[in-house]
Amino acid sequence: MKFIDLRSDTVTEPTQNMRQAMFTAEVGDDVYGDDPTVKILEKYAAKLACKQAALFVPSGTFGNQLAIFTHCTRGNEVILGDDCHIVIHEVGASSIIAGVQLRTLISNKGELDPTQIGSRIRKENEDIHYPSTGLICVENAHSCGRVIPLSTMEKIYTLAKNHDVPVHLDGARLFNAAAYLDVDASEITKYCDSVMFCLSKGLCAPIGSMLAGDRKFIDKARKKRKVLGGGLRQVGILAAAGLVALREMIPQLKVDHENAILLGEELTKIPGIVVNKEDTHINMVFFNMHGTGLNSDKLVEKFYAKGIKINGEEDGLMRFVTHNWVSKEDIKFVVDSIKEILLIN
Repeated sequence: MKFIDLRSDTVTEPTQNMRQAMFTAEVGDDVYGDDPTVKILEKYAAKLACKQAALFVPSGTFGNQLAIFTHCTRGNEVILGDDCHIVIHEVGASSIIAGVQLRTLISNKGELDPTQIGSRIRKENEDIHYPSTGLICVENAHSCGRVIPLSTMEKIYTLAKNHDVPVHLDGARLFNAAAYLDVDASEITKYCDSVMFCLSKGLCAPIGSMLAGDRKFIDKARKKRKVLGGGLRQVGILAAAGLVALREMIPQLKVDHENAILLGEELTKIPGIVVNKEDTHINMVFFNMHGTGLNSDKLVEKFYAKGIKINGEEDGLMRFVTHNWVSKEDIKFVVDSIKEILLIN
């Protein structure tokens, strides 16, 4: 059975062009610096992010944690949102790997108040009782589906520079954010010192993310990547798919966004479903279905029988995610299936 998979854009499979590129990729030992395909990918990724250099890493979580590990010293404090991916979905890795303390701020659906950040920055030797702020982390696009305005990012970055604190951007869906804002990704990344962005998810590469920053930072990160077991050998096979992702798949993201809006509009028409339309900035549709009287676990079960994969609710909300392998016809089938399950004509 061919499934329609709305659980996440992490479920995307590589395109045929990616598979062909992987099959024919020129490779070498990347730890020795011998893999030509990785070198091309890293140079191209750095150019897109308008940074001096970039580094291939296995995953987005790996890239974020490597950035924290590279920017900070043990005992530093990292300022970030209480609902960001690093806090919620990265298994407490910052305390294990970098030995840092996370100081969370309440965010407005991913958007942090620069004034609140400023009041939390603690300088080295300011007080014997205080840790020093080693890093500020922001996320754009945010895991809640919203895109953070460039004006907010600029204010945070200016504040950070005034306090000599670096800014790391979790840009797992950086190109989704750029598509929503209708700007080049570099218009976002100019407001950070380092950025991680995924080659997988909406871009469809099977594995891999990029960490970009200035050359000194990336040289330091390369050694720390080895510490974490991320020194890979003939990784050009994966880098080849990443190159196709960056060269060919970015325009597709706008289609994914359009499909998410369509899906949200159709779900809104169903009695008992309330869609968070204001949060549909990218390819994610958040909604609650409490008014239908149908348990989300039951919907998961009934959908699976129809060839549709979804996750159950989290914190009272359902999330459907569109991507390259979800068509408008698929969306119609999903909506019709909900109506059938709810016995709506």
